[in-house]
Amino acid sequence: MAVIASPIVERRTVALPAGRVELREFAGPRGAPTVMLLHGLGVTADINFSRCYRTLAERYRVLAFDHRGHGEGLRSRRPFRLSDCADDVVAMADLLGIDRFIPVGYSMGGAIAQCVWRRHPRRVSGVVLCATATMFNGSATEQMNFLTLGGLAALARLTPAAVRRSLVDRYRRDRHADWAQWARDQTARSDWRAVLEAGAALGRFRSDSWISELDVPAAVVVTTRDTTVPVGRQRLLAERLPDVEVFSVDAGHDAVVAEPGFAATLVAAIGSVVARAS
Repeated sequence: MAVIASPIVERRTVALPAGRVELREFAGPRGAPTVMLLHGLGVTADINFSRCYRTLAERYRVLAFDHRGHGEGLRSRRPFRLSDCADDVVAMADLLGIDRFIPVGYSMGGAIAQCVWRRHPRRVSGVVLCATATMFNGSATEQMNFLTLGGLAALARLTPAAVRRSLVDRYRRDRHADWAQWARDQTARSDWRAVLEAGAALGRFRSDSWISELDVPAAVVVTTRDTTVPVGRQRLLAERLPDVEVFSVDAGHDAVVAEPGFAATLVAAIGSVVARAS
């Protein structure tokens, strides 16, 4: 995934009940609906959504911050849980005096968005789910990968910090060689023990038994050349939702940064939800 040039994004430190985060906030038009951008595994809000911030802010109030252990996300000795991330999102809304909002989740962020609705249904006016699914652990290869992540996460809790940093630095050099320096700097701030635990938590996630109960409008953005979250699984998510409009982007899992037209599609998806919610 090639990452674009460094975005200039103002941020402010916000103290949530569980810890401090760096909030990115774009006011949008007066009275505009609020969208909360929820990023994917192993990246940050800026890496995931920097190409979308300004376009979305033309119509909506936009909020984003890094999830636990990612980038400048809050730190906790507790094992990473998607439900805690969902509660952090609502805690941010509480702090800012926002009653209802639209969680917009990408990949792992889509799982968190689903959890936000399930845990706090009265706070959600609609959901937008991008490149995501009701489960991420279906094939034998996926099961092995997520099992490995769980083992590495457990090992990371026992590994001395200096050794862990050395291993992570080597991993980042190999995996992120084509990333812009600013993006590598952001991932360097991550707590990779928590990121590994996030991967393991994503492997355990399943919403297929309850997501059909979603009682707010939804939009699903399908990335039609995705090999990370299979397209069939993305479409199955849409089929389970009672009030949904589906949008497609002809790109892979990195569509949000690699496809220049993704932001316009995301605006349309949010607009669809807003129209039906009103």
